[in-house]
Amino acid sequence: LEWDIFVRNSLIDMYANCGSIKDACKVFDKMPEQDLISWNVMILGCAQHGYGREAVQLIEKMQQQGVKPDHITFIGVLFACSHAGLVDEGCRYFSFINEDPAITLVGEHYACMVD
Repeated sequence: LEWDIFVRNSLIDMYANCGSIKDACKVFDKMPEQDLISWNVMILGCAQHGYGREAVQLIEKMQQQGVKPDHITFIGVLFACSHAGLVDEGCRYFSFINEDPAITLVGEHYACMVD
């Protein structure tokens, strides 16, 4: 089972890096269970290819399913918001990160906000 999720996450990453978000989504949606890496890869893939709203929808769905975002998740979401013009959403997530003691803000978080 551990190999299965590793292989599927790798497939998602490969498709996303190639710009084939639809194929990445197909693999993601067919997974019996997604882990934090699965969610992060999808969010970052959407962010890199101009699917900002989809990245925001993914983090919301992720949280609804009880998966706790980490600092990488928020880099992806802030990047997505920055590049999609979702200023209010980006500010909301930045404030959320700033208030969460479990997540330490790093340079990438600030860079996304400045961008």
